[in-house]
Amino acid sequence: MPETVNQTSLLAAKSLHKSYRMGGQPLEVLRGVDIQVEAGEWVAVLGASGSGKSTLLHLLGGLDRPTEGSVSFEGRDVFAMGGKAVDRYRNRKVGFVFQSYHLLPELSALENIAIAAMVGQSVLGWIGARSECRRRAAELLDRLGLAARAKHRPAKLSGGERQRVAIGRALINQPAVLLADEPTGNLDAKTGEQILDILRGLHRDGQSIVMVTHDSKVAAAADRRLTLDGGRTRG
Repeated sequence: MPETVNQTSLLAAKSLHKSYRMGGQPLEVLRGVDIQVEAGEWVAVLGASGSGKSTLLHLLGGLDRPTEGSVSFEGRDVFAMGGKAVDRYRNRKVGFVFQSYHLLPELSALENIAIAAMVGQSVLGWIGARSECRRRAAELLDRLGLAARAKHRPAKLSGGERQRVAIGRALINQPAVLLADEPTGNLDAKTGEQILDILRGLHRDGQSIVMVTHDSKVAAAADRRLTLDGGRTRG
């Protein structure tokens, strides 16, 4: 059964559809997804590969637009805000953690975190904010146990260290919601558990999290679990 959506939730999707064209034919990935996330809640969405988990996160985070349906943040329809407002929402209200890290190879760990705070700034604005952003990036590296790796580029970091840098990048703008796409998917069991411990700590501090995963053991860390199957959620 689809869950009842409260439009005053922190983040909510209602009747979310997403279709693509493949070889001239429509491919319907999401077929009416309803989901809500309350402030401070950790929701896990379970699903097999190809079930539309990443598509759902992209829509919730404003990276893509739905074919039908709506995404609301604090009661406001995200895609009715206008282009610049959607950009601000994507940059300031949500933080993304990807399975493949997506770090810039030419930047250090500290620079990879700080650069997320640069997005959306004017040149003069960045010059004025640069010192503060680097200070916050250094604090996040310390919190994530990577203070000694601040000057290392991604090629010199392990998979677990890269994912911790990616988490720091997602947190630099103090987002209301952290969106995590298979955050342990490229890691061994021990390192994956370390990443889950970081997410647990963030959650204890009040961070709202939406995490998609194919692994029921990983999903068990969340407050609530939904399953995405056949383009719809249940649970």
